[in-house]
Parts: sequence; structure tokens; C-alpha cells
Amino acid sequence: MQVRILADSACDLPKGFYEEHQVTLLPLKVEINGKEYEDVKTIDSNTVYEAIRSGIVPKTSQVSPLLFEEVFTEMAEKDEDGIYIAFSSELSGTYSTAVMILDQVKEKYPNFNLTIVDTKCASLGFGLIVKEAAALALKNVGKEEILEDVLFRSQHMEHLFTVEDLDYLAKGGRVSKASAFLGGLLNIKPILNVEDGKLVPIEKIRGKKKVMRRIIDIMKARGADMEKQVIGISQADCDETAAEMKAMIEEEFHPFEVMITSIGSAIGSHTGAGTIAIFFLNKIPS
Repeated sequence: MQVRILADSACDLPKGFYEEHQVTLLPLKVEINGKEYEDVKTIDSNTVYEAIRSGIVPKTSQVSPLLFEEVFTEMAEKDEDGIYIAFSSELSGTYSTAVMILDQVKEKYPNFNLTIVDTKCASLGFGLIVKEAAALALKNVGKEEILEDVLFRSQHMEHLFTVEDLDYLAKGGRVSKASAFLGGLLNIKPILNVEDGKLVPIEKIRGKKKVMRRIIDIMKARGADMEKQVIGISQADCDETAAEMKAMIEEEFHPFEVMITSIGSAIGSHTGAGTIAIFFLNKIPS
């Protein structure tokens, strides 16, 4: 029987991906003006950015425990093997909740063979891991081999991103409000990455063009065998900048593929419009 792949919506893969690749989608939730939506399923990121522009601060919450229970129980009853590939535990409580619900389900179904992986990754960095796992599952590759690939990519996925407006990160406590104010005045853009699942600013640079060139330089220093890789770009309402970044990456690295997706509603609620994120491996599977 084919291994079932599950992923939450923070992987920022397109809506059509899940059905096409037989991946079970577990949506995070987004609340706007007291109304709750399911990320990907009942809200898109443009709605979030419009709300932010009008002064509304969207709230996000983890995947529903009830949904975890329903999906896990259904799988256990069908005796399905599965891998749930999860958003970084440092950025959401979703992983911890899934582990708790799995323990409860296994009390009734002790032989249920589901493994939950804390990728320590986010957005399309997490999505590229899901994408490869789904491809392997569709080829009927065994669970242990898929799990090995998921763990390898989770350990070696690089995230580099910059935001248009530091205010959104200030609201989330990622930078000080004074830094956000000065950044806006001086056109200072941060470059951030993810270290052990956490969001960490690494540099501040003045001007978007310089930021993009600096990202390319960091990719040169950190990337491995880029011509063999699928490099990911996720963007928040800035198609032109994403296309420009893609052209720079293709010219510099000649990768196997550059995949562009939109940052989803859950993550977009915290980054705001204008965010560009780049994902690649610092080591490729042998």
C-alpha cells in the first residue's frame, strides 16, 4: 500500500498540488475580523494583504486538534502507513499538538504506523521537502526510504528571505519598533534565515537591489550542486521581484528548476506583502 503523505498548509504549496500529488492537507487557521478561515481551503493570501492594508491585523492558529484526530483515526482504521511532514515546532504549536493526538489515537490503535517529522523548516523550504516526499510516495517507495529523504532535506534546507516592511516583523516581536521605524525611513531591508527552526536576522542592507545581490552571494557560499537542485522562491504579492530573483538565480547557478509559489495566508499574516524568500539545499542527497 502506498505511504500516505500529510502536510500542513505552512508549506506554501499551490492549492492544486495536494489533490494532484495525493497529499493530505492539514490547514492552519486565519482569523480576520472575528471570522475564522482555513488556510488554502477557504482563504487566499490576497485577502490577508488587503486586510493588513486596511489596518486589520489577522490572527493565526494551529491545525485543529479535532482534524488531527479525525484524519489519524481514519488512517488507523484503514491500516495505512503515513508520514506527517510538519511546520517548524519553533514557529507553531501544530507539531506538538499532532504528537499529542497521535499518542491518544495509538492508545486505541497501537499498531498505527504514522511518523511525524518536525522539519524545523517553513514556507516553500518546507514545501520542497513535501514535494519530494510526495513524488517518492507516488512511485511506491517504502516508508523508511521516504523518511530518510525527508530528514536529510529537513537538516540541509537553507532559508533566506527579506521583507518589504519591517513593521510586520515588529508586530510579531521579531525586530524592535524603533528598528522598524528607522528601517522604513532609510530603506533598510533585513535578510533573515531559519536556524534550528527559529527566525534569525543575519544582515541589514540598504536598498532592494543590494539585498537581492547579497542573497545571491550568500547562496554561492552556502549552496551545493545548485545545477542539480530545485530552488524555491516564495513571494508575497510581489510577482515582478520574484521573476527578477528567478532570472538572477538562473543566470548565476543554472539550477535544474526554479519553482515560484505564493506565500500562504498563515505565514503571510506575519510577513505582510512584499516578502521574498529563497530556499535551497546546502548538501544534496547522494
